[in-house]
Amino acid sequence: MRSTGLHHVTAIAGPARRNLDFYTRILGLRLVKKTVNFDDPGTYHFYFGDAAGSPGSILTFFPWEHAAEGRAGVGETQETAFRIPEASIGFWSGRLVALGLSPDLPEKRFGATVLVFKDPDGMRLALVGVPGIEAEPAWGGGEVPQEHAIRGMHSVTLLLKEAGPTAAILTDVFGFEETGREGTRIRYAARGTAVGGIVDIREAGGFLPGRQGRGSVHHIAFRAADDAAQAQMAERLTTQHGLGVTGQRDRNYFRSVYFREPGGVLFEIATDAPGFAVDEAPESLGEALKLPAQYEAHRSEIEAVLPAVA
Repeated sequence: MRSTGLHHVTAIAGPARRNLDFYTRILGLRLVKKTVNFDDPGTYHFYFGDAAGSPGSILTFFPWEHAAEGRAGVGETQETAFRIPEASIGFWSGRLVALGLSPDLPEKRFGATVLVFKDPDGMRLALVGVPGIEAEPAWGGGEVPQEHAIRGMHSVTLLLKEAGPTAAILTDVFGFEETGREGTRIRYAARGTAVGGIVDIREAGGFLPGRQGRGSVHHIAFRAADDAAQAQMAERLTTQHGLGVTGQRDRNYFRSVYFREPGGVLFEIATDAPGFAVDEAPESLGEALKLPAQYEAHRSEIEAVLPAVA
């Protein structure tokens, strides 16, 4: 079974205005969709990504104004990393320091330079210098010069009690392969996938379990080319791994199924289609508040309770 890597990562944030400012202004991502949490329409759901909102570039947030702080621990996504040109590490290190974000000193992982820092809610992020990606398309609509802009997702790091059971899902269901080990970090990659093609697992037996809250990742999503591929993955999870999988849920911009992987992290399988331009022109992505059909009749009430972000 062949995977095309990560589709998106969804996390929990605090104040919506602060979240929007950080990811668009500070990190230079494009707001590609402004909608609401389908299960809690009094809360925004922001999608940030590249110019087109391509699968593998997307980081999304549920910003709850008064969310309690999460606790880092076992059974969660510890870090979300983005790709930048290798020569841009210096630019980003200087930018983050100048903005008071106190990044860690650059480190090496599997030969690449990595810059680790946190967003205002305490979410752990990283920028990974990747050679030869300067010519890749990049969003240049904000403060970050286009030559230094983020080029999609690099990887996620899972902090787990043990790697084996989760690795079996990555390799057997999603088609990843183990490609290296450094200390407690084990790397799995989707061959031929440049953007969002890496999952790292760090084993940390004996640590406290994580507690979701502000600054925590809610779930990570893997790509399925279409409904048939998604159904095949779901069936394999059930028949070969004994895991419960939800029915398909329509998220307007993709169709999803969810399951809890053996290490405790919530995984999603999301289809590539129909994409973020299904209800907005590509040039105006993220400009208007988009509501799912079931909430459109209540637009005025929903807009009245959502915090102002303009």
